[in-house]
This record gives sequence, structure tokens and C-alpha cells, in this order.
Amino acid sequence: MPLAPSSDPLSASPPARPVAASGEVQALRQRLAAACQIAVLTGAGMSAESGVPTFRDDSSGYWSQFNPQEMASEAGFRAHPQRVWNWYAHRRAVIARVEPNAGHLALARWSRTHEGRMSVITQNVDGLHQRAGSAGVLALHGELMRNRWLDRPRSCCDLQRVAPGEPPSCPVCGNLLRPAVVWFGEALPASVWQAAEQAAQGAEVLLVVGTSGAVYPAAGLAQIARRSGAHVVVINTQATELDAVASQCLTGSAARLLPALFD
Repeated sequence: MPLAPSSDPLSASPPARPVAASGEVQALRQRLAAACQIAVLTGAGMSAESGVPTFRDDSSGYWSQFNPQEMASEAGFRAHPQRVWNWYAHRRAVIARVEPNAGHLALARWSRTHEGRMSVITQNVDGLHQRAGSAGVLALHGELMRNRWLDRPRSCCDLQRVAPGEPPSCPVCGNLLRPAVVWFGEALPASVWQAAEQAAQGAEVLLVVGTSGAVYPAAGLAQIARRSGAHVVVINTQATELDAVASQCLTGSAARLLPALFD
């Protein structure tokens, strides 16, 4: 299975491009209304509009002394389980204070009224699409607010019965809980990736929203969709590495453009 990215794509700053014209938005709106299958791939820029800090930026104060990549690996967790657990507790507290933005809500409303026609695929772990009301979200990199066992669970490992601690553990065998996110060097969840590939292959339109296009394998979904004949649209505030793959590029924020396309 594809592995999680080994570097942070958000350090690059591509050049800006002209803001999307109203005619482009209206033409795409009509295309979306006529499409039987739509896929939406979202990245960090989508959540940034809700006030979610990017992976590198989420390290203010005490946490700024640690390398984020060391805090997002199995080796780092095994070496310093309490430190890493508390860093994720900090990140969870940040996420709990933010709300889905107008872009998240527009996708959720449209998918509810057009059941079975939209697949939401996200690189984000914050759960904002789910909180907005989107069903069946394909979270490629896992979900920050959920936990799973560090080692293969035994019959005694029960997520409903854990010994308190930082991190909590199985009271019988001592297996530790860890955040249910994909760490560096780990494979993406096989069933989620397969469903994302199928959604990209079957989409008539793929929207790529708020992602730099530098993180693979997620960025490869745009290429899969284009080869399958989809109309690929990149929505971002600046140029991305997927612009060359796109059939159309719209410049603007997700919170502004997605309601214009779907409401």
C-alpha cells in the first residue's frame, strides 16, 4: 500500500494567480449539477480557513522545541510515549476550538440533497468534514480524534476499558493507545485508499481543494481521475503542483468558492 508522505509540502510558496471569474464559476456550477459522480479531494488549505494550524505551525510555545516529524512516527512514540501523547492532546484541544467553515458546510449540504453522487476524500485528520455533516468521508491519513492500539491487539485489548495514563493502556497486557492517524513511514489504510482510487476513477468531475499537490500518493488521485476522463478542477489561493494536470484552475478560497458552486 502507498506510504504516508515523508516531508511537509506546506513550506513551498508557489506564485499567486488571478482570482476566478464569475463566468468560470457559473460554468463549473452547471457541470457539477449535471454530473452523476463527483469526487472532492481536500488538503490543509481547506482546514486553514477554519483556523486549523498547518502541521508545522502547530508547535507554539513549549512544543516548538520538538521536531514535528519526530512526534509523528512510531519510533518517536515508542521512545517518548508520554511526550508524543501530550503533543497530540494539545493538537486535539486546538481542533476542538474550531468549527467547519462555509466550504465544509456547502459540501455537506449538497451531498445530503444529492445522495450517492459525491465522494469526499481528505488528507486532513481534523474531522471537520465529518462534523459538517458529510457522510462516508475517506480520511486518507486517519482521524486525530480517534485512537487505536499501538501493537496488534490481543483478546484483552478493549478500547472501552483502558487504564488511565499518558497514554492510556490495556490494563491486562499493557498495550498502549495511540492516535489513529497515519504516521510517517506507515501505509495508508488499505480499504480507504482503495475506495479513494475507485472514487477518482469513477468521477466525472474531481475538485482538488486547498492542497499544494506535493503530497503523494494523495496527489496522484488527480492524475488517476484525469486519465479516466474526469474534468479535474484545482481550487486554491495560489498555484499548485497539480495545475498542469487540471482541466481548470479556479483561484480563491474554499470558503468562498465551494458555496458559490454548490449552494
